Amino acid sequence: MSRGGVQGFQKDRLSQILAARHLTQVQLASMVDVSPATISKWRAGTQAPERDALERLAGVVNVMPEWFTRAPGAKLSLPLFRSNASAHVAARAMLKARLEWTQDVAAALMEYVDYPDVNLPSRDYTEPKQITNEDIEKAACECRDLWRLGRSAIQDLALAIEGAGVILVREETGVAQIEGLSAWSEVLGRPLILLSADKDNGYRSRFDLAHEIGHLVLHRHIQRTTDNARYKLMEQQAHSFAGAFLLPAETFASEVRVPPTLDDLLLLKRRWGVSAAAIIMRLKALELLDKDGALMLFKRRSARWGAKSEPGDKDRRPEQPRLLRRTIDLLVKEKVMPLEAIPRHIGLATGDVEALAGLPEGYFRGKTNVVEFARLKATQKPVDDQPAQGNKVVPFRPVSKS
Repeated sequence: MSRGGVQGFQKDRLSQILAARHLTQVQLASMVDVSPATISKWRAGTQAPERDALERLAGVVNVMPEWFTRAPGAKLSLPLFRSNASAHVAARAMLKARLEWTQDVAAALMEYVDYPDVNLPSRDYTEPKQITNEDIEKAACECRDLWRLGRSAIQDLALAIEGAGVILVREETGVAQIEGLSAWSEVLGRPLILLSADKDNGYRSRFDLAHEIGHLVLHRHIQRTTDNARYKLMEQQAHSFAGAFLLPAETFASEVRVPPTLDDLLLLKRRWGVSAAAIIMRLKALELLDKDGALMLFKRRSARWGAKSEPGDKDRRPEQPRLLRRTIDLLVKEKVMPLEAIPRHIGLATGDVEALAGLPEGYFRGKTNVVEFARLKATQKPVDDQPAQGNKVVPFRPVSKS
């Protein structure tokens, strides 16, 4: 039990902020002008900061002081990361903290809105070895059917996934090696996905998103372990799901001239919104290319274009999340909550709310370009200058265009 200091100080918030800001205890101690031992006591819950120390702490990590007295939401399910290397331990902790903050933002806004119902295929696998290639193909097709996407190229996957009730964030993370992560939130009753925006490649970002959908569908009930072989199998399964989902067997295969040339691959890339490398892997999975044929194409690809990029990579703009941004737009437009009150309501810095909600930098300093996404219920009464009290509900309706 903590002794002295601010009542209600939440030690878990301190651990969260250290991860989110990528700080060590020694670095934070120097910034707050206290000893590292004091930070350790705060973090362990054996001591709480005094009011002036809390003000300094909040100031250097750029959150509201009161945020440290808010109990964190229930823990997310453990995410699967694209990189399991030990060198990325701090990076994984940072991204997990950002995903927890996404939960905070979405939960604070959920007091006033109804998000779309969760609409994902349900699977109860408890071990990755239970999942066959046929299971993956069926799950990918079921996902398309639930979202009424047919079997043609998907125009906007980000719009489709948000319409299925998933909270999506795309932000620059500074960790290019980890393209994304996903987890289920007990607080929200829905999953969250965070994608890295560090590589401005619409083809890669789209595949990363489909990969995370694969984890959410296939691996929800599978316990996370540090076993490397098990981890690699789950990554391979998510990759296979992404290929099956973005390039459905019956329609995609009918468009392929076998064996394809590199120029053929570029045409398919533009049509389906999937990289040439991913197309080669899908052709191999569909047995339209054997192992040697796929290897030969990869060698030609590397010789002609290099290993890390392809022609046209900049032609497709990464798809952008809309749900959180339009939720905030709506609350301001309908005067449910004043613009400047929203970050205070959430407790995070304006820059963090802007980044997580996909808002332009400086949004909370001046409102522009309000986009209507839904309407308040007729029973709701807006307020002009105070945050709304109670649970005002704003229903969201699906849209077909951005």
